[in-house]
Amino acid sequence: MEESVFLEIRRRMQSGLLIIREPKAGNLPVDITVAPGSLEIKSCQACKMISFPAEVRIVPSSCRGLQYIAGDGLHVRLQVQADSNTKLISTLSESLKAQKSCIFYCQSCGEIIIKERTFLRVLPLPSENWSALVEEWCCHPNPFANSALHPQNNDCFLGHTYFLVNSGSESHVPGTEIVHSETEHSASERGPTLKSKENARVICKRCKAMLGETVSSGTTKYYVTEMIIQPSGTNFDMIPRSQFVQNIIAQCLVELSSARSTFRFRIQGHDGKVYILMWLLNSDTLLVECMGNSASSSVFTLFEDNLRPDSRSSGTWNAVKVLYHPCIKNRNKDLADAWENDIGVHPLTFPSKTCLELLLILSLSNACLPPSLRCMNSFQVAFLKM
Repeated sequence: MEESVFLEIRRRMQSGLLIIREPKAGNLPVDITVAPGSLEIKSCQACKMISFPAEVRIVPSSCRGLQYIAGDGLHVRLQVQADSNTKLISTLSESLKAQKSCIFYCQSCGEIIIKERTFLRVLPLPSENWSALVEEWCCHPNPFANSALHPQNNDCFLGHTYFLVNSGSESHVPGTEIVHSETEHSASERGPTLKSKENARVICKRCKAMLGETVSSGTTKYYVTEMIIQPSGTNFDMIPRSQFVQNIIAQCLVELSSARSTFRFRIQGHDGKVYILMWLLNSDTLLVECMGNSASSSVFTLFEDNLRPDSRSSGTWNAVKVLYHPCIKNRNKDLADAWENDIGVHPLTFPSKTCLELLLILSLSNACLPPSLRCMNSFQVAFLKM
């Protein structure tokens, strides 16, 4: 008998939705016994015990709302006590500290982009609408109307999706260069000036991934989804691309929702195109997947990198739950136009390729959910792992 379990936990509410995959016809009827740390499933053919991770404890007496949903299996709501010791990928503000030497790597290939850089000042940038707010505060013309925020030689300015550094003092490793050109040839082949936005891209020499853009002749903008920053003297650990993108964007959504009470986001590329409309539903989710038979991984495998046939048969992940609409090829254009003019929607800009990667991640997450959980109020549902 092959059984798998999907458990979605809300930590703040200490509640969970438990789904037992639809039993095969030959295994019916089944007898299910819930214990604090395990689930026992008996049928006329076999008996299977599924153990939950140690940090998850179920209150058996709280089980309620048992129902069978075709295509999903058995649904039951219950009280869950859950701890999470998951180590998150460091945020930008945690990685970049003043007076601390650090190394900048290309996240896609691990190439060193900037070596042994120490900033005297690491400062947060104001919100994107700071200039408009100044006009509301001042009784005289905006004194900053024609000024831009550019870092000095030893400064680093932090935004939500990018950071700015002074490119005049970057320390490049021999054999490594940032390429500024439309055709992605070497820097020696480009002209003395960069006029178009296309020509201002910053490219990793090894893998040709877009890392950022040149904001001015002396300022480079790097996107947080494309770079890994580690203290000097530490070993570089390669993080799977999908895991890194999920974590960085999930943390960005959580930080913005907490700081600004913003829950709707417009994901757009550096080319100005809108790729995804996203609504943060909750940020306190803990997901548990238990495979009764590790050789069977065809259902409910939200995070397949962590649930392989040769790995452990259960896993726990912090995640954010989002609703989303894809906007490529003019899909959901009317809603995208409405959100563009809505001051309650926050725009997040990333390289266009990263936007497509994120859309693929969301689509795969949605496809792996039990069918009854894939849609909500016309939106598609997905989880981003943290």
